[in-house]
Amino acid sequence: MQHQLFTFGYEGLDIEAFISRLQTSQIKTVVDVRELPLSRKKGFSKTSFCAALAKNGIAYLHAPALGCPKPIRDQYKTDSNWKTYTRDFLKYIKTQEASLRELVKVSSATTACLVCYEADFSMCHRTFVARAARQHGGPAVIHLTARTALPDLGLQQAA
Repeated sequence: MQHQLFTFGYEGLDIEAFISRLQTSQIKTVVDVRELPLSRKKGFSKTSFCAALAKNGIAYLHAPALGCPKPIRDQYKTDSNWKTYTRDFLKYIKTQEASLRELVKVSSATTACLVCYEADFSMCHRTFVARAARQHGGPAVIHLTARTALPDLGLQQAA
């Protein structure tokens, strides 16, 4: 069976709606690509998130090395320069070979979904992580939204 690697952001959703969307897409494993899996949004911090997923038969894997490093996030908060953010994150992700290989292994064995906060996948590092996994032999990438599933068409990247 050919698996796909999904991405999904929980912005604007409560935990029940988020899990329902994962179930509709037959996600078996969530790969949390937040460097620090904390959230002010109820149900999305690591312990409660993991428990809610497990209750619904979905495995949880935290991949902190695939998260965006704090200095890159902080710079983006300061200047809102997406081109710089993209350049710096793409440079960083190239240093994470072992974590990318593990992601390819997981996503080739099960229906996995990269999870982060941002609803708009085109403005989230998870898209770059998914593309890097694809370049390392991982499955095709599908971006989930609250209502749609969109194949990754290689959005314009600022580099």
